[in-house]
Amino acid sequence: MVFDTRELSRRAGAHREITRTIVAAEDLGTDVIAVPAGSALDIELQLESVQEGVLVTGQVHAQASGACVRCLDPVAFPVIARFQDLFAYADRAAHHHEVDAGADDAETYELVDDLADLEPVLRDAVVTALPFQPLCRSDCPGLCALCGQSLAESPDHQHETIDPRWAALQEFDGPHN
Repeated sequence: MVFDTRELSRRAGAHREITRTIVAAEDLGTDVIAVPAGSALDIELQLESVQEGVLVTGQVHAQASGACVRCLDPVAFPVIARFQDLFAYADRAAHHHEVDAGADDAETYELVDDLADLEPVLRDAVVTALPFQPLCRSDCPGLCALCGQSLAESPDHQHETIDPRWAALQEFDGPHN
């Protein structure tokens, strides 16, 4: 996930477009849904040299898989995530660290030997593009809270629920004389 920016030679305005398919080294996501390790990540990038460093703009296409949060059936989710980040030249990054010492801890990316490591940028972009609560379908009824039966497979499923305060009266099932 490392890209070489030497071709831009620090000329402001110089740019380069890259399209590449790379393999996810580890899961990108959460315990519920993620792009599995070994999956293809199709990346489209535009690298543009600016005064402070290299502005990286792009998007990543991937396929996430996981489980529906209501019924636990497997789900697949196409991911299209856009991102844009500045990778500062080492000398510029040192200057910004001195100037912005009291500023918020915003993540600053730095070019190392004119190489941009996009792994943290791609991770942030993919994870934030994933659904917080993935569903197999928008009207998924889920599972029965009492027995775990799939309510999609058995829409008429129900249990007779008796208020525990009245449960003792069940033994008096016949008419009173």
